[in-house]
Amino acid sequence: MTDTPISRGKPPARGLPWASAFRLSRPSDTWFKPALSVVVASAVPQLTLLAIGRLDLVMYTMAGSLCALYGHGLPYARRAGAVAGVVLGMAASLAVALVTASLTGSTAVLVAVGALLAAAQKVLCDATRIGPPGHVIFTFVSSAALFAPQRPEQIPGHLALTLGAGAFAWLVAVAPALVRREGPERRAVARALAAAAACAADPGPRTRNAAAAAVHAAWQCLLASGRPTPVRRSLERLVVHAEAAFVAPGPGGGAADPDRLRDWAALTRARGPVPTPPPAPGTPDELYGIDAERAALRAPEGRRAARRALLHRLGPGSPLLPVALRTLAGCALAGHLCAVLGVGRPYWAIVTAASLCQANLTLSWNRALQRTLGNLLGVLVFAAVLPVSRISPLALVCCCLFFSFAAEALITRNYWLGSVAVTPMALLVLEFGGAHPAGGLIGDRVLDTVLGAVAGFLAATLVTNRRAAGRVERALDATGRARADARRTGADPGAAHATRDRARRKLTASLVELREAGDAAAGEWWQRALPEQRLLAAERAGHRTLAATAQRRGSGGAAPPAVHAPSIGAE
Repeated sequence: MTDTPISRGKPPARGLPWASAFRLSRPSDTWFKPALSVVVASAVPQLTLLAIGRLDLVMYTMAGSLCALYGHGLPYARRAGAVAGVVLGMAASLAVALVTASLTGSTAVLVAVGALLAAAQKVLCDATRIGPPGHVIFTFVSSAALFAPQRPEQIPGHLALTLGAGAFAWLVAVAPALVRREGPERRAVARALAAAAACAADPGPRTRNAAAAAVHAAWQCLLASGRPTPVRRSLERLVVHAEAAFVAPGPGGGAADPDRLRDWAALTRARGPVPTPPPAPGTPDELYGIDAERAALRAPEGRRAARRALLHRLGPGSPLLPVALRTLAGCALAGHLCAVLGVGRPYWAIVTAASLCQANLTLSWNRALQRTLGNLLGVLVFAAVLPVSRISPLALVCCCLFFSFAAEALITRNYWLGSVAVTPMALLVLEFGGAHPAGGLIGDRVLDTVLGAVAGFLAATLVTNRRAAGRVERALDATGRARADARRTGADPGAAHATRDRARRKLTASLVELREAGDAAAGEWWQRALPEQRLLAAERAGHRTLAATAQRRGSGGAAPPAVHAPSIGAE
């Protein structure tokens, strides 16, 4: 800890945004991958059930098929294990829900179990950092199963359907490795090059932080990939050039030439050969020790360290626990409100409340607005498409597949736009078990949406997250230690290349974590004032240290010109 005092004053009042919650952004560069994956993973089981006349079992195969949405940002070596874990987690959640539904019909018990499952799913997805769509898919499946009629003897067969569809979803998720095995790495490196080009063309805190995050993500993707290949070797050298551009940005030639970085990004993202960049200054044969670091991560001690880090994120002092408590309170309140008002499907309200529980109150407010607007528009779309879906069972299957694709195609633009497609898909799933009155479905969904949004945001407001500021302080300490280590190893002429670059990557990772912690805490209410000056000073000092160590690397280990980073809190 530094001696800089931390301001304990009352934070300034902040208003909640409105217009920004509905603003559309550029679509993700990989939106079509989860969209196509979930359609293929769902089509085969659903068409099989259609052929044997058992579309009433679609809910159980859909639980496995939706697992194809996960892991698309991971290299295939890591994706295989991650999606397998998602399938097993989905089956475990569904098993708890089905057993509970078979043992009791008490709405209070079912709501309580649904809320507990939602909170557990939220914590585990955040702790494992599985990425989008996160816990919401798990909560959707388990909550729906809780309120579906169930007999104990049916459970093994239903779980077998989920595991079978999940196994097929796993095949869909990893099959592209047969065609383009370095695809995820290429996309990650292309993003890093594009972000570095933006930073080189327009240096500033925003572009610098974005480039640091993209470069860190690229290194993590390469570290998690399989054995070294010529393509991966070229990708590693491209990341070195991207890193050099963001640590010392500025228009001009050399590694920081934005036009050249953009050209490399386009070629890397394309299907042709990966560009082969010139060797970066000071590049050793074993590229910055990445092979040694990859081997260390896969060694028994590295695996044990990863498990300890995961347990730490789940421990008593975890910043995830207040968000989990919000999820528990919001889902329980939403479910009970629906039960009191006589709504027949409280699980819709539970899922709405669960989706609102984000990293801070401001994000939860944005999600409440987006979810409400998207669902209200979605019920109108459902009313329009319902007659078409009732033409035949095949038409119903095709409608569900279409909205599955549309949801993934639109949700990266804005969550509310994706919800416009998710809502009719969720309502059409009920049609597999038999026709329902359209008016009742629409009325229940509107009421559940409003109650779930109110309950979820109320829980986010009342259950405070005072650990957000503590996370910032821990990130400040970690950044200070990483910066000191990077300066020490960079100045040591006898330090191995692997040691120097491990220290550099650790410092970059700590800066990314510091920015994430600061952003999360900045959107949180009811907490002490943040040490904003310390945070800004730590970021400036960290980036100056990265630039200084880059100069040492380029000069072959000689001491650089005087580039002194101020101590944290000096600015």
